[in-house]
Amino acid sequence: MPLQLQSTITSGGKLNIELADVPMPEPKDNEVVVRIEATPINPSDLGLLFGMADMATAKVSGTVERPVVTANVPQGLMKAMAGRLDQNLPVGNEGAGVVVATGDSDEARALMDKTVAVIGGAMYGQFRAVRTNQCLEYPGDVTPAEGASWFVNPMTAQGMVETMRMEEHTALVHTAAASNLGQMLNKICLADGVNLVNIVRKDEHTALLRDQGAKHVINSSS
Repeated sequence: MPLQLQSTITSGGKLNIELADVPMPEPKDNEVVVRIEATPINPSDLGLLFGMADMATAKVSGTVERPVVTANVPQGLMKAMAGRLDQNLPVGNEGAGVVVATGDSDEARALMDKTVAVIGGAMYGQFRAVRTNQCLEYPGDVTPAEGASWFVNPMTAQGMVETMRMEEHTALVHTAAASNLGQMLNKICLADGVNLVNIVRKDEHTALLRDQGAKHVINSSS
């Protein structure tokens, strides 16, 4: 059976993260089954993955093939976890892979064997059934690893620019400028003519952004 990463917080105050056996998904008419080959880890994933657990108490057990991570959730934070207690929750907002099965619709069949990026949750697993409108088809020379971070960071970067405009600012300062998100933000600002001050902490990150056309880069550790 396929494997899926699941996160559980028990009513006894324990976080449990492990690989679970799940049924192979069957596509409906307008769905495809994607063999997931790459997924990013975004901050929005960490909230579901770890909840309010104190990861300083984390322990690893199980086997190399099937590790299990456990940690304690402070009693004072358990009320905030009430909505998810004793539920095995799949994790992963976005990912990419190859379509291995399709439903009967023309839209679904057209994606057979294609490399696609997908959203919809539960991406930290081996296979995922999604609707065709949750897929973004890539050209044949794009790998799943190259296309997996296609939604969360791009929308976050675009949202930063739109918020700047809504609040009637004329420039941005970004302190994680060499990150995946930061590089996307730099490219958006260059395309839109937005003044962006990129703050980094390493000379190689300065060079990276300069090579991408960044106009203002500050190395805060210099």
